[in-house]
Amino acid sequence: MRKEKIAVVGDKDSVLAFKAVGLDVFPISDEEEASDKVRLLAREYAVIFVTEKLAAKMEPLLKRYKARAYPAVIPIPDASGSTGFGLYGIKKDVEKAIGADILFNRED
Repeated sequence: MRKEKIAVVGDKDSVLAFKAVGLDVFPISDEEEASDKVRLLAREYAVIFVTEKLAAKMEPLLKRYKARAYPAVIPIPDASGSTGFGLYGIKKDVEKAIGADILFNRED
């Protein structure tokens, strides 16, 4: 059975701060290595945070996990700031659920 464990995957500068609050961190900078690591972590972790730059490069893999209850794979900004990838995903999910853009109220 899956434990309530949380992992953070991304570049070293972005993930090390999460170690201070007790999360398991996996410093990775390569898209292929990140995809492999997320697949492996998905067997054991309930939540996996992935930096936006890596998440954008592995979007097809993340879409597969989005259809499942566990793990929740969540894009987060890296140390250099947000690319907007995570917020865009939330916007699309809200539009799908409600049928309208209630967050930003603008056209893409």
